[in-house]
Amino acid sequence: MIDEAVVGRPSGAAEAVVASYHGYRQRGVPPARHLGLPSPYLTLIFTLDEPLRIVEHVDGRPPQCYDALAGGLHTTPALITHDGCQSGVQLQVHPHAARALFGLPAGELAGTDGNADAVLGPLVDRVRNRLGEATTWPQRFAVLDDELGALVAREATAGPPPAVVNAWRLLHRSHGAVPISTLADAVGYSDRRLSTLFDAEIGLTPKTAARVIRFDRARRAIQSAAPGTMGRIAAEHGYADQSHLVRDFVAFSGRSPTKWLAEEFGNVQAKGTPGGRD
Repeated sequence: MIDEAVVGRPSGAAEAVVASYHGYRQRGVPPARHLGLPSPYLTLIFTLDEPLRIVEHVDGRPPQCYDALAGGLHTTPALITHDGCQSGVQLQVHPHAARALFGLPAGELAGTDGNADAVLGPLVDRVRNRLGEATTWPQRFAVLDDELGALVAREATAGPPPAVVNAWRLLHRSHGAVPISTLADAVGYSDRRLSTLFDAEIGLTPKTAARVIRFDRARRAIQSAAPGTMGRIAAEHGYADQSHLVRDFVAFSGRSPTKWLAEEFGNVQAKGTPGGRD
């Protein structure tokens, strides 16, 4: 049996567009289903061997398999399955870097996922070929540094409005806790103007983005926490109470935290199970 999950950090020019690399390879494990939950990052996945199989897309499209997938920010889960074998690298892409990497604002990818070659063209096959030739995870991550860094340096794409970038960074740095009026004041826009520009560029309004950021942190804490600590997690992550946390969890995942843990990791005591795609 093979069950690998490795995290890498980009370097060089790639660091400006990607937050992290998540390599995974499984062989001989039980067939499984995985929820791709809302997060503060765009998704870019290059498979190594088997295609990625999405049976429920975030926008309700029919099931499809992908050699490489790109997706924007979303507020509903995707359902991914495998038959006991899967391998690839998932990249967490900064929303404000979508223009630099994909040549279009993240807002145009919001609520969708699809073939990465639609936004990256021939780069997809070149990257997958080079990843296939590499024999270690550090080598694979170095391939991504090289290819994405060269792409960013080569494509002189205009960036998003600086106020939107600053607002996103403030929101992300505060873990979604900055009031929208304070955020708007900080970047010199009205609430309405900021919301309109932010939605078009990032793909979510500031209010919804704040909820996604908070949810993403809370569900990671739930995954690694001991049973019976949901109330503490709610308080530490900006929720009014445990019921508030559960309501948001159901809204973004379609199930309660307890049910999500049981489905995703086998039982509520499971912690940090490798191989999940976020």
